[in-house]
Amino acid sequence: MMDSAPQAHAVIQGRSSEFFVRFDRPVDHVRSSLSIRRDGEVVERLQPRLESAPQVLFARAPTLPSGSYQLHWAVRTLTGAKEIQGDIPFTVKD
Repeated sequence: MMDSAPQAHAVIQGRSSEFFVRFDRPVDHVRSSLSIRRDGEVVERLQPRLESAPQVLFARAPTLPSGSYQLHWAVRTLTGAKEIQGDIPFTVKD
């Protein structure tokens, strides 16, 4: 993972509708996933857009209520041999 929005430990104020994770190589968009979790529970399953750059998972979500969240990502390499996953903690404030 090279970059993300939100960045780890970011505080978002206002609209929080765009999420992305950028990697150092192309990923399988169809078999990869993004979700937003709060207290270990999935609150939003995001659908990565297939037309985004080959190394980027990008999705939109409704604006989230105030609170602490994690953007959970799981990607597969194009060969499908390996799944890599991680969490990016962030906070939403009014």
